[in-house]
Amino acid sequence: MVQKQIITHFTDDDLYKLSMCCAVIDNFPRARVKYEFVDRDKTVYPKGFADEVRHQIELLEQVVITDEEIAFMRSRCYYIPEWFYPYLKGFRYSRDWVSVTQDADGHLHIAFEGNWSDTILLEVKVLAIVSELYYIVTGQADKLDYEECYRKSYAKAERLLAAGCIYSDFGTRRRASQEAEDTVVRAMRDCQNSREWAGRFVGTSNVYLAMKYDLTPVGTMAHEFICGIGGMYGPQMANHMAMEAWRHTFRGALGTFLYDSFGWNIFALNFSEDFANQFKGLRVDSGDNREQLMKIAEKYEQLSIDPRTKQVIFSNALNTDRAIEIQSFATQYCQPSFGIGTHFTNDFEGIKPMNIVIKLVAIKITESWNFYNDTCKLSEDKGKHTGKPEVIERFKQALHFEE
Repeated sequence: MVQKQIITHFTDDDLYKLSMCCAVIDNFPRARVKYEFVDRDKTVYPKGFADEVRHQIELLEQVVITDEEIAFMRSRCYYIPEWFYPYLKGFRYSRDWVSVTQDADGHLHIAFEGNWSDTILLEVKVLAIVSELYYIVTGQADKLDYEECYRKSYAKAERLLAAGCIYSDFGTRRRASQEAEDTVVRAMRDCQNSREWAGRFVGTSNVYLAMKYDLTPVGTMAHEFICGIGGMYGPQMANHMAMEAWRHTFRGALGTFLYDSFGWNIFALNFSEDFANQFKGLRVDSGDNREQLMKIAEKYEQLSIDPRTKQVIFSNALNTDRAIEIQSFATQYCQPSFGIGTHFTNDFEGIKPMNIVIKLVAIKITESWNFYNDTCKLSEDKGKHTGKPEVIERFKQALHFEE
């Protein structure tokens, strides 16, 4: 049994999980959900790996939020309503929400089931556990050169800052280790502070590391929020309902909307002038970056809004080169910024980053219902939809979705 406890801080998590948790409690407090783990590379894990994961999840029951963490969030996350902090203070993880098994071929199976407000805080932590554990048990953790990681990260920061990029670290979920992300954030901060730059390192999605290095925690929502609403009420108005719910909870703050859960076309129909004015911008997480930006700019212009006054966050499998390339053309259309993940936190010689996700797959509005509704995600990347094939087809038909 691996003795190291991988997650030791409650806020060693992405901000968007905490902000979504707050919005879920505020708008859908009785919703129940199911999540499933997907390994896109169909990795064969070492024998007994499921037991290791299960043990780490049991250790999460000891992880509670501290007064220091709450004080930091109060000071930096001004948009979080005060009632949310007593909830976090009393929050406890439970192994009973999670099932972890390993089949005869060595493939890993993880599922969550429970209240949406509880299980929503498992995803990022469990993904980080699986990723770091895999390198430990396969002996690859010994190859992680953190001095080289610092130098490489500093060099990436120099290029991004010199190019005028405004960017943040989004790399918790598939990091090689907690130390790897810590090293990256430290290098980025040091580079930012070394002199005046055209660009800016905004901060990190990881709330604990933001606290450790006195940075801004960055993040809003994930597809799960819109997809969950789509599962409960249907995909046609899911974006509208999600924007209304977000507005209800955060009153105009955290105003970047992730629009591609069910494709651009239905979002564009839901994106009325009042929403376009209230939300500060949109996040591009699938599709061709230039094509998506052109659609965004055109929509704003149709609403008599200058797209150059709006922020567009790019986060679709970015690396340093792609971010700089996007920066070179996007500035004439919008205020671009970038969320970069695995390229920062799992970039080591001889180490292959894991291609793992945990997706919300079913939901019901209240625990009193005796059935769940399936949900899915319709990506702007052709053929990269997630969910059961029959559910994907049903949602596509409902939306007149065209590939």
